[in-house]
Amino acid sequence: MSLPQNAVVWTELPVTDLDRSRAFYGAVLKDELTIEEGAPNPIWNLPCADPKTAVAGHIYEGKPAPKETGPTVHLAVSGGLDDAMERVRANGGDVVSGVITIPAGRFFFGHDPDGNSIGFFES
Repeated sequence: MSLPQNAVVWTELPVTDLDRSRAFYGAVLKDELTIEEGAPNPIWNLPCADPKTAVAGHIYEGKPAPKETGPTVHLAVSGGLDDAMERVRANGGDVVSGVITIPAGRFFFGHDPDGNSIGFFES
């Protein structure tokens, strides 16, 4: 039995307003999300070099878990963590921690406009 490259292979973030969330994630990640209309409902894919070989994900219209109760998804941000914190705040999210350093790198915790828990990881 061989181990997979990644235990996590896909993530889905439920949001209440696709347009608002697309704008939030596009601004914070400094990249465009791409729409996929072939699914049962429209989804917006998070930026990814190649979703066939990397962990990827999307946002979709759904019911987010109540704040502080759902899982945390970690997303790569560019432009430095201080700048990313400002982009989170300026686009309707919350910053809920300072910068945290672990052996794998640096990140901070925040919430998107729907309260989804996101770790914004320095790329």
